[in-house]
Amino acid sequence: MTIQPTPYLLDNLYWITIIAVIVSSASAVLKAGFKQFDLFGVIMIAIATGLGGGSLRDMLLDREVFWIADQIFFIASVLSAIFVFTLSRFIHIPPKLFLIPDAAGLATFAIAGTLVALMLDAPWLVASFMGVMTGTMGGVFRDILCNETPVVFKSPLYATLSWMGSLLYIYLLYMGIDIGIATLSVGALIFILRLLAIKFKLSLPQFKFKK
Repeated sequence: MTIQPTPYLLDNLYWITIIAVIVSSASAVLKAGFKQFDLFGVIMIAIATGLGGGSLRDMLLDREVFWIADQIFFIASVLSAIFVFTLSRFIHIPPKLFLIPDAAGLATFAIAGTLVALMLDAPWLVASFMGVMTGTMGGVFRDILCNETPVVFKSPLYATLSWMGSLLYIYLLYMGIDIGIATLSVGALIFILRLLAIKFKLSLPQFKFKK
């Protein structure tokens, strides 16, 4: 399944990616802030989080890395980090608040990653996994830099929801649903289900040795 890169599609992809970068970078600052890193350290982790997943996707697809092609994405990540860093000095931020922008980043990057892969004529299964990678790897980089086990390996329904959402997105596009409607509906679904999974602690079975 191939998606033709029309101006309307490219415009949608651009703004989806901008939003994904901003919210993912914000989640990184909220997570790293409790490690008491300085401003430079926080910005570096925000960049790794906001740009890391998409960078890995682009390298695997042999595509020019998106934030190198357009530095607006890099600027958006840095400004998001500085804004949240400054805001946190004036208001109290609960430790787990980062999970909300993290869920938003998961949803938006899953859509963006899937769309980019489809535009490059990737097979549908590969395209769906590129959505997962784009949505989750930034968080993996963030947690590793914060010296913690990545959320994706232990948190309630994280990558699973991303992959299901990516597959649903591809199906809706295949069925001819308007890309704007498909994007908003699937993105909202991933975001809401992720928050519900956190609230009700819904997760896949964990590996355990038989005693």
